[in-house]
Amino acid sequence: MPCTTILVGKNATYDGSTFMARNEDSPSGEFTAKKFVVVNPDDQPRRYQSKLSAFSVDLPEHPLRYTAMPNADDKDGVWGEAGINELNVAMSETETITSNARVLGADPLVKDGIGEEDMLTLVLPYIHSAREGVERLGALLEQYGTYEMNGVGFQDIDEVWWFESVGGHHWIAKRVPDDSYVVMPNQQGIDFFDFKDAFGDRDDYMCSADLIEFIQSAHLDLMMYPDEQEKDLKRDTKFDARAAFGSHDDADHTYNTPRAWFMERYFNPRTYQWDGPDAEYGPECDHLPWSLIPEQKITVEDVKYVLSAHYQGTPFDPYGHGPDAWKRRYRPIGINRNNFLALTQLRPRQPQEIAGVEWVAMGSNVYNGFVPFFTNVTVTPAYFANTGKEPSTDSFYWTNRLIGALADPHFERCSIYIERYQNRLQALGHEFLTKFDREFREEKPSAVQTYLEACNRTIADRAKEETDHVLSNILYEASCAMKNAFARSDA
Repeated sequence: MPCTTILVGKNATYDGSTFMARNEDSPSGEFTAKKFVVVNPDDQPRRYQSKLSAFSVDLPEHPLRYTAMPNADDKDGVWGEAGINELNVAMSETETITSNARVLGADPLVKDGIGEEDMLTLVLPYIHSAREGVERLGALLEQYGTYEMNGVGFQDIDEVWWFESVGGHHWIAKRVPDDSYVVMPNQQGIDFFDFKDAFGDRDDYMCSADLIEFIQSAHLDLMMYPDEQEKDLKRDTKFDARAAFGSHDDADHTYNTPRAWFMERYFNPRTYQWDGPDAEYGPECDHLPWSLIPEQKITVEDVKYVLSAHYQGTPFDPYGHGPDAWKRRYRPIGINRNNFLALTQLRPRQPQEIAGVEWVAMGSNVYNGFVPFFTNVTVTPAYFANTGKEPSTDSFYWTNRLIGALADPHFERCSIYIERYQNRLQALGHEFLTKFDREFREEKPSAVQTYLEACNRTIADRAKEETDHVLSNILYEASCAMKNAFARSDA
């Protein structure tokens, strides 16, 4: 599934939260309706059966409650995608990533293994920390294999980890530095890997137990060593994982690396030269850093902006005035096929009961708005949860899909309404969170879920009001611009 991810350590965010955010995008020519729900323990299956493969497994007893962003139509399975469980541990799955023929020849993908359809359901209800998430998914991958290459994020209030599958059964994982952020398009991203730590203290790195033997037997290490002596990988602190496991295709230069380039250019505009013939890192560079320390702390609004980006301020903007050949040169982040954007925010300065917040947007990110919800609940508002198979303005997903389709052909006329809508929803989101946080601390409600569910309904009701309002404005502008318009009215 094409997607774009950003991960942010706690010392790099505006309020000390950990951030994890991702777009889920449909394949070309498809548009997958999504909903935002809570899976309570009684709703979690005890025997799980995939729909896209023959995989099935018995699941542990006593699952935790968790939020999810599943498909509105479950004909192809759950596709839970992003959520926070009741212990404030989050998971984002998955970023479909690339590999190379040597890896896939040595450890082929497994037709009836696990995939994006399954992973949130198999992992998030059973983990108590981000590290446990890495370990549980790694164990499942080693035992059952996977039929696709995936990158998966895990987050708790202290740490953020990034997990990448390597072939059908192998994997690596790296902790996001607390003062840094990571951007991930659809390709294998971890650049350098510390095997000494992974097979020692595991402070910042983890991997499958036999990964070194796999590398050596498949001749995946491409580093040049003096005197033709192979290095002792268990002591290697800077193994080039991207060269060993990643892809180096021309397609990456139009589909993947430009997205990472734009996001890093946004967060570090003065750190490097990003543009022109003297650029240190350009949109087709294979060596973009996996993580960077941002020049200033990252906000929710920053995340929404970069995950909605269409190369604004560059010749590659499809809505810009550059040459037509340049405007379609690179795949945007904010694309027509965005299904949703979710940002899981775990806030250390709030009581545990209200620390987890999930910001949700649906439809094409260029045109949609961001709405926050408390995740320590047993039900989500109907406007976000009851997405049907057919378009309806009673659904946040469908209303935003209509807004995007109507506004896109009239971008210059409609962009002011979209800008006001997005700014208004984000401002209201912060306003409501501040208000409800304060009231929770002052009132100390005994029925926590009941209180938070009422807060979420208030937020959803206001989001519907603002969304209906912008739809009305966009519909008016699109109607005025119809090709059968005629200036003269009645005689």
